[in-house]
Amino acid sequence: MLIKKGLKYYGVVEKVTFPNKGKVRIYSLADENNEELNNDKNVEIKEENDEFATVKGVLSGQKIKFVISKKRNGKVEGRLLEVIEDSELENDEVICDAFGRCGGCTYQKISYENQLKIKENMVHELIGNVYKKDYEFEGIIKSPIDKEYRNKMEFSFGDETKGGELSLGMHKKNSFYDIVTTRNCKIVHNDYNVILGYVLDFFSERKIDFYHKMRKEGYLRSLIIRRGIKTGEILVGLVTTSKSISDEENVINELSEGLKKLDLEGNIVGFLHIYNDSVADVVKSDETKVIFGRDYIYEEILNLKFKISTFSFFQTNSLGAEKLYEKAREYVGDTKDKIVFDLYSGTGTIGQILSTVAKKVVGIEIVEEAVEAAEVNAKLNNINNCEFIAGDVLKKLDEVEEKPDIIVLDPPRDGVHPKALKKIVDYGVDTIVYISCKPTSLVRDLEYITENGYEIKKVACVDMYPYNYHVETVCLLSKNFSKPKDYV
Repeated sequence: MLIKKGLKYYGVVEKVTFPNKGKVRIYSLADENNEELNNDKNVEIKEENDEFATVKGVLSGQKIKFVISKKRNGKVEGRLLEVIEDSELENDEVICDAFGRCGGCTYQKISYENQLKIKENMVHELIGNVYKKDYEFEGIIKSPIDKEYRNKMEFSFGDETKGGELSLGMHKKNSFYDIVTTRNCKIVHNDYNVILGYVLDFFSERKIDFYHKMRKEGYLRSLIIRRGIKTGEILVGLVTTSKSISDEENVINELSEGLKKLDLEGNIVGFLHIYNDSVADVVKSDETKVIFGRDYIYEEILNLKFKISTFSFFQTNSLGAEKLYEKAREYVGDTKDKIVFDLYSGTGTIGQILSTVAKKVVGIEIVEEAVEAAEVNAKLNNINNCEFIAGDVLKKLDEVEEKPDIIVLDPPRDGVHPKALKKIVDYGVDTIVYISCKPTSLVRDLEYITENGYEIKKVACVDMYPYNYHVETVCLLSKNFSKPKDYV
């Protein structure tokens, strides 16, 4: 069969690997003239064809139409155009009117039990590809709630079609520019939807334009909302460019007064006006003004209280985080006479939770604001056996005089830097607990760790992101006293 870039094909998704990459058997050219067919669902599968393409955003068992986007060195990649026939896994009702257009919640048509099985199998297979010895795979721990679970959302201003009405919500599926309004999002508390709807209507009525990425002009950029699951405290941040609009001060004050009057289950404790003039599509602050209230909320996890600002890193699923940290604490064990290194410690959440079972916790984090927040939270919880250090883990490990008995890793999505990983392994501690938000980065690091003196004892997945393919993984490794090799 002719496989050519730009042509459209039909195929069946035979397998999906993390992160949501489908192995698609190509069985038919859509049309030799590349024209649409009128009977897509009646196309017959030709099993004898052994040509495959990788297509993102699909599910095992789906019959799809796709276009070849890349063909190089024997590898073929495609872009999904249409799902012709659903997978047997898609056995649940759609609960959101933005599903299919919105780029989030890719698993919405899949029952929650099937979502858990997919994620569990992906992680188990990935680890099995690099570790051939026996270990205890404990399966996946489900999120305590699978709807209204998020404690933070970043909504974008834009339009769904070029020149269309103002939108506020999430990026359209497979689109960098188009924004789908999400007034009824189901993975957040309805307070988010009420606030989003009010803010969108407010600016639509005043015909205030959004920031156009191509032209690099406009005013409205993002709406950030944080809401404590346990506390109900809400922080609202409006992100705009610094380009002044007519009567800006009165407009912002009027918006502020309107927010105060909204009928919400929670309580807005602060409203911020955040200026961001970056040409990149990132949510950041060049300057932040507190319009009313404060610039943080409080949230509670495992009976500890945490102060969270707009840009603080904090697990987006508070109830799921409790399950994740309970598992991590279980793997660490009872260590009241031992020193624990909490590497990539963020705002110190894990370190403070482990402080109850450790002699001392030393946290290292490169983001200074996160370290400052960790110190504030430790005081807030009357914890005095935690030390938090600002700096790069790779460099700071050489400066810390104390030696760890146990190491806990919770790195960013890309995993641990190879040189830092060698230093970690060279400590030779009996126990390493690795917490990962990206299984492919985890298995890459596990391959090195297990080749250099450690064995995997236990692995558990924790679902922090219902209706999405992301998953957290906790891994317990024990020293087997073999001599480490140099990192290659």
